[in-house]
Amino acid sequence: MSVKRDPRYDVLFDTVAIGPVTAPNRFYQVPHCNGMGRMFPDSMISMRGMKAEGGWGIVTTEQCDFHPTGDVQPFTETSMWDDGDLPYLAAMVDAVHEHGALAGIELVHNGQDSGCLYSREVPIGPEHRPVTWHQHPIQARAMSRDDIRNYRRWHRKAALRAREAGFDIVVVYAGHDGTVPSHFLSRQSNQRSDEYGGSLENRLRLYRELIEETKEAVGDTMGVVARFAVDEMMGADGLEWASEGKEAIEMLAELPDMWDVNVSDWENDSMTSRFAQEGYQEEYISFVKSVTSKPVAAVGRYTSPDTMVSAIRRGVVDLIGAARPSIADPFLPAKIKAGRPEDIRECIGCNVCAAWNNLSAPSRCTQNPTMGEEWRKGWHPETIAPKESDSTVLIIGAGPAGLEAALGLGRRGYDVILAEAGTETGGRVTRESRLPGLNEWARVRDYRLGQIERLSNVQMYLESEMDAGQIQEFGADAVALATGAMWRNDGVGRSIRFPVPGC
Repeated sequence: MSVKRDPRYDVLFDTVAIGPVTAPNRFYQVPHCNGMGRMFPDSMISMRGMKAEGGWGIVTTEQCDFHPTGDVQPFTETSMWDDGDLPYLAAMVDAVHEHGALAGIELVHNGQDSGCLYSREVPIGPEHRPVTWHQHPIQARAMSRDDIRNYRRWHRKAALRAREAGFDIVVVYAGHDGTVPSHFLSRQSNQRSDEYGGSLENRLRLYRELIEETKEAVGDTMGVVARFAVDEMMGADGLEWASEGKEAIEMLAELPDMWDVNVSDWENDSMTSRFAQEGYQEEYISFVKSVTSKPVAAVGRYTSPDTMVSAIRRGVVDLIGAARPSIADPFLPAKIKAGRPEDIRECIGCNVCAAWNNLSAPSRCTQNPTMGEEWRKGWHPETIAPKESDSTVLIIGAGPAGLEAALGLGRRGYDVILAEAGTETGGRVTRESRLPGLNEWARVRDYRLGQIERLSNVQMYLESEMDAGQIQEFGADAVALATGAMWRNDGVGRSIRFPVPGC
């Protein structure tokens, strides 16, 4: 039986003009790092293509380094140093276009944050400053006027290469306190005395030039997006949305084709659910639509279609930006469109995706076990291989692992019995979700329970502790032990390699 979409969600599927291109809906997968990039390009390409298949109207790269002086090794971002980078970026574009979405690229130079460990170039920035990331024993030198002109030329050339690769949108990035334009804007990093320092107008000059020159270079065929942080979350010591942040947007209001507005730095922009609720950035960015006629996007870990619609109806945004929710459920837009919002794997805001990326490893997700394995293992978040036998499977333990095993096996068509010794399901997730600020973690349990309830071939029994003899007596064809783990009690750990006497 087909399900009809609730008409109140129709607004989410309006088209949005972004300069010369048109987004097919209001779902915008903002640039987000993923631990794949140029290091594992096939994995990155398949992951982005999956977002497009799932209905995201705009799918964008992670930060794309466009010059060797912005080398951020060991982080596995994308890059566009020369034409040699075009093939894998063009392949990502093709994967996104295959499903009718727009492909975007975020051009980035990390300036004083760039260690240049591979390129061995001298990092550059507004001033002479030690490189800030990972305590590299390297110093960035202050950019001269010639350096600034060169930097602008590099950026323009990268935009032209992006058009050659087939991208529809280019993101000019001044956010998260991690790029040359944001370093010039920040009083923390820029105490220059020339025309690029001092007043807000001067500190904003480089960003204005980048937007104008990008528009001039590719604006006839590509949408130009300004990704901009309006508040550094430092109070009077930094940029504040109510003063300089707002004034900066007003100064540049009509220059880009779209505004993607957030807060700095990354930890504030992607706060965990323990400290920030859905839509938490609205208090900082709600003014933007009042000062520009261009479409506005913002993030805030939006997972509920009702909250999304509310943000649009209240005039806060035109597009729903998302990174983590698009990881937790690449098919979030498609499920809303099909009238199945109850099937959304809602992000729990645990930031495990970022934790793996920060290790320069492919990101993983608490909610979506297929994240990062779309290419290597061929996993799809919405389809799973059918069963290969008529085996009956007994699963011991209904914590997160047991529930996921039961759901996956049930969807494959196996007969599954799930036995839980306790009086409730969810294991550690249920316990942890009762701690202050962690209630959203219960989504791991609730999503799986909701899906399992629809499967007639999965039976669950609480208060059903089983020992080895009872498991053998049960006679299942296969048994999965999902009883969790215990802390070691002998003191052995990362540094201590032998048992501690007395433990």
